[in-house]
Amino acid sequence: MDAYNILWADLVTLKRHWSRYLITTLMSPLLYLVAFGWGLGRSINLNGTSYLEFVIPGIIALTAMSTSFNGASTRLNVDRLYYKSFDECLMAPIGLPSMLMGKAMIGVVRGLMSSFVFIAVALLIAPTIHIGPPFLVGLLLTCLTFAFLGVLAALLARSHEDMATFASLILMPMTFLGGTFFSLSQVPTGLKYALYALPLTHSSLFLRAAALDQPLPWISLFILLVFFAAFLAGGMGVLRRISI
Repeated sequence: MDAYNILWADLVTLKRHWSRYLITTLMSPLLYLVAFGWGLGRSINLNGTSYLEFVIPGIIALTAMSTSFNGASTRLNVDRLYYKSFDECLMAPIGLPSMLMGKAMIGVVRGLMSSFVFIAVALLIAPTIHIGPPFLVGLLLTCLTFAFLGVLAALLARSHEDMATFASLILMPMTFLGGTFFSLSQVPTGLKYALYALPLTHSSLFLRAAALDQPLPWISLFILLVFFAAFLAGGMGVLRRISI
């Protein structure tokens, strides 16, 4: 219940600006879709799959990552470092797990909302994409993973510049190296192992297999779950430290 109360305050803000939020968060994935799916990939075929169908699940994973991370981290970062209101929240009679969960859930809500709107557009373009229970489970876990990463980053940041640096050094490389726009089978072996260390890689692999009705890489879902547990534990540890 405490987590819901914390989430509710952020939902009220989202309700006031939901249309502007959707426009700004969907601009990049739609541009990726046009540039890579219709532009560069128009004549590319990957083992009987059109490049458009190949790239759409990757863009969905990318959308879930960016909107979940930013949705959870931006508001918390501003509350901590600008308004200083997060310190007051820590003094309230609210358990730290509920505090952590409430701050992360707004990222999950934003991530799912943006992803579902993009999926609706994608289905108009590629109606053969399969959106079933495994895909939805993978999408939810992706949003959870990156929302808790966003909370962890916001709790560790000592300035707004730290958040920008984190996005440049962590999120930007994942955007283009996480298997979103290319198949990992074409990558040299040494680099491939490095890319498997990125959570977005496993999200892209699982969502793509589910969307194209291919054998599911359950190991990728498990690794994504490990990342989620690690970010959750890390956020809880940092929250306990700063609340003392």
